[in-house]
Amino acid sequence: MPDLTAVDALKEVAFWLERSRASTYRAEAFRNAAAAIDDLSPEQVATRTRNGQLKRVKGIGDRTFGVIRQVVEGDVPEYLAELRDEGAEPLASGGAALRAELRGDLHSHSEWSDGGSPIAEMARVARWRGRAYQVLTDHSPRLKIANGLSAERLAQQLDVVAEVDATYDDFRLLSGIEVDILDDGGLDQTDEMLERLDVVVASVHSKLRMERRAMTRRMMTAVADPHTNVLGHCTGRLVQGGRGKRPESEFNAKAVFAACAEFDVAVEINARPERQDPPDPLIEMALDAGCLFSIDTDAHAPGQLDFLDLGAERADAAGVPADRIVTTWPVERLLEWSHAKR
Repeated sequence: MPDLTAVDALKEVAFWLERSRASTYRAEAFRNAAAAIDDLSPEQVATRTRNGQLKRVKGIGDRTFGVIRQVVEGDVPEYLAELRDEGAEPLASGGAALRAELRGDLHSHSEWSDGGSPIAEMARVARWRGRAYQVLTDHSPRLKIANGLSAERLAQQLDVVAEVDATYDDFRLLSGIEVDILDDGGLDQTDEMLERLDVVVASVHSKLRMERRAMTRRMMTAVADPHTNVLGHCTGRLVQGGRGKRPESEFNAKAVFAACAEFDVAVEINARPERQDPPDPLIEMALDAGCLFSIDTDAHAPGQLDFLDLGAERADAAGVPADRIVTTWPVERLLEWSHAKR
């Protein structure tokens, strides 16, 4: 990488660790080190590295100092080179042609809710990884455990999104929300704020074991809301990972997908390895129902933005045509669709 700085190197190490699903602690060590020296010029970093002063800075450990030292010496750090080699291959063995057609991602999180990185960093990495657009969809207020955004905080975030978006002429950062579907099917944010967003992903996060008929009504009500663009991780299942396993919610999938087709709501193919949601039979059912789809990463860290590989593999295996996947569309067509009902 030309003109590699110490901050660049530390952030890239963190990216590859996040991509490989290494422990959060390991990735955060490198991101914290990058933040610790971010205000220093390359010359200041070099001087303080050579005189040993940098070793005494909070957030700099032996491993991160070693990466910085090698950059100062004009080398690509050995650890970074190893991680680049390990990450050279896609995360999935299938779906390469479809993956190449994906232009964007409608579901991602920042440190404003339960993500780990600033908005600007999520945008920077999305562009680096070839996105034409990325939608920021932090959580809504009911999800307190995820630091969901009140209407006031969301309004403040929209200003930040606009500022970050304005720094690019070849990439769009779009505004959005992952809004909680309330028990009665209402959406957990004011209509006024939902009107201002580019994309609304509606997801169930509570009472996942609700009785089948009630859950069906709940989801169909949310799908019929004119603000809803995407039905997120529809079964709520977890199939692996640190949070353990969780069974699928019970609902009439045929009726829910018929509603999605009727109200022009895309069914999300959530690419997170622990979700893999919907299950394959439900992707096929949604395909038969005439639904649109959105392949999304649900990324909570920059390195997770590469999870698109996994979603593309599943969509390809199910035979989902590229034109029915809204994240293959150019941003102009995407926004025309997402705003059509508002």
